[in-house]
Amino acid sequence: MSGKMGFRGGIHPPEQKHYTEGKAIEVAPVPDVVRIPLQQHIGAPTKPCLTPGDAVKKGQMVGEPTAFVSAPVHSSVSGKVVEIAPYPHIFGTDVPCVVIENDKEERWAEGINPEGISDEDLEKLEVDEIKKRVKDCGLVGMGGATFPTHVKISPPPNKPIDTFIANGCECEPYLTADHRLMLEHPKEIVVGIKLLARCVNAKRIVVAIEENKPDAIRSMREAVRSLGLPFEVVALKTRYPQGAEKQLIKAITGREVPPPPGLPMDVGCLVQNVGTCRAAYWACKSNLPLIERVLSVTGDGVEEPKNLLARIGTPIKFLLEHCRIRPTARKVILGGPMMGLAQWSDEVVVNKGTSGILVLQQTTPAEYGPCIRCGRCVEVCPIGLVPSAISVAMEAGDYDAADAENVLDCIECGCCTYICPSKRPIVQWVKQAKSVLIPRKKAEAAKKKEKEAAKKS
Repeated sequence: MSGKMGFRGGIHPPEQKHYTEGKAIEVAPVPDVVRIPLQQHIGAPTKPCLTPGDAVKKGQMVGEPTAFVSAPVHSSVSGKVVEIAPYPHIFGTDVPCVVIENDKEERWAEGINPEGISDEDLEKLEVDEIKKRVKDCGLVGMGGATFPTHVKISPPPNKPIDTFIANGCECEPYLTADHRLMLEHPKEIVVGIKLLARCVNAKRIVVAIEENKPDAIRSMREAVRSLGLPFEVVALKTRYPQGAEKQLIKAITGREVPPPPGLPMDVGCLVQNVGTCRAAYWACKSNLPLIERVLSVTGDGVEEPKNLLARIGTPIKFLLEHCRIRPTARKVILGGPMMGLAQWSDEVVVNKGTSGILVLQQTTPAEYGPCIRCGRCVEVCPIGLVPSAISVAMEAGDYDAADAENVLDCIECGCCTYICPSKRPIVQWVKQAKSVLIPRKKAEAAKKKEKEAAKKS
């Protein structure tokens, strides 16, 4: 079936998927040393559970969660812990990493069975066991958000889920990792969807794919049919940011997720990336932690663009050399061109949310002009904000005015920056506003809580 609903705004940037959409997934070489970041998810960071000099096996936990909204991290190789030290992270800061020297022996940690249990035993898994395996294996949203999966599949009793949406839109230009997964491993994805949907007792299960991937639509429909499952595979109009959670829910169900702190579960929906669904299949079948992922190394800045299955903790420099980065490359972005983050260091490593490494030879000029009040950014904003007003406020350093324009509701999709004829860096200003307003509001809430507690005592 086709998606009949839609969402407001959006844009049609050049897709640029031709670099890798026709290339099968290749297993990337494994480096001599991996660095496993202890923060790879939204929520509390993990704490190291090994010390330098300790032997470690492939799939062994090296960072344990410190809160419910957290996710353990595991070694992607067997070998020895060399050090635990801060290294560059995707967000531009340094984070503690467990540095492991690879002994190339590929020795698995206890409890991991690569061959896995039978399909019959997989069907018999209780919901609590599914949730436990998902949690213990460190699964997070692999579309980029990296929210811990076990939290999403454990909604409170007063927030029942009736619709489970597997997100295969992959609306970011250039990226094709999810596309290839749906072509090459459709049944694993579908079984993973079934397992996760069972956890929330969803009655409607939808696989959402944009119309620009007709081969993936056919592949997923055939997998659903062959397994005899009542899932819908919905072909959606190709429009960015179709794959954004709120916009996808609107397109599939017609429901509007409330502004923050509103969540999809408030309207009875749960969305999971197709890569996460496949990871859930292997977590439940083999107790296999999330220690590798598929990503696209793409763009005109590499001579051999590829879709790679790469180990978590692999330095991007290692993969760029493997794909023969051009000497004329000028910018490296982790993720896509719309929501990805430009990197200042090639020592950053692949983490659970790394959907792609985009390398460009040309970069956008830094000069920008004044807002001309054309209204184009308002037309394309999928949230219904007034990005021009936010940009004017932030250009003047007026955080209160930006707050009044609901800047915290922004999903940072980049539509406004893309369409702006004055080339104004609106998303950068949004990030700047959030970096100040979010801590301020948290401090105000804590202070208010203290006052209320003092009154009661």
